[in-house]
Amino acid sequence: MRLVLVGPPGAGKGTQAEFIAAHLAVPKISTGDIFRANVSQGTPLGVEARRYMDAGQLVPDEVTINMVRERLAEPDAADGFLLDGFPRTVPQANALDKLLADLGTALDLVMELVVDDDEVIRRLSGRRTCRGCGKIWHVEFDPTSREGVCDRCGGQLFQRDDDKAETIAKRLEEYAEKTAPLVDYYGAQNKLVGIDATGPVEDVTVRAIDALRSYGG
Repeated sequence: MRLVLVGPPGAGKGTQAEFIAAHLAVPKISTGDIFRANVSQGTPLGVEARRYMDAGQLVPDEVTINMVRERLAEPDAADGFLLDGFPRTVPQANALDKLLADLGTALDLVMELVVDDDEVIRRLSGRRTCRGCGKIWHVEFDPTSREGVCDRCGGQLFQRDDDKAETIAKRLEEYAEKTAPLVDYYGAQNKLVGIDATGPVEDVTVRAIDALRSYGG
């Protein structure tokens, strides 16, 4: 199965992508992993991407798409894959459709993890990171025994700027503007299925796999 996972920040895409890819026995492919691999290996695309990143600029879609093209052409993706973090915009979705057509295939399904903005803010703004060991705790879902102190190493906990409510609100605005239109794009292709992403991780995984089974996955 060839699958794309979409959803707002804090929806649990990374976690669910791992479980779903394992269930389908296909590689989980994220643009973050692709970028890191190309940059660390010094590939021509990695060198080009690094040039933009070092200048503090966004890497152009063309470079990203070429990286995705090379990754999807690798043998382990021949029988299927799960894309996490790509496409992020409708132009990227158009490019992905063309890329897959060139490879003689197409997407089977796009799964949207559905969660409202209030829940996203609750999840992300409650995270606390240890300055010592880097472990992430949560004031509500995974609290430490002493407030502000890491149970693992005794380090001080702090709230990252990315986890502050005002930053999360801006990320959600950006998602609504750039990525949410993918729902309409794939809905028009009859390839979209929505999954309630609230509740325990295990429950969300069960819903996702049940949905995949109804599509033959």
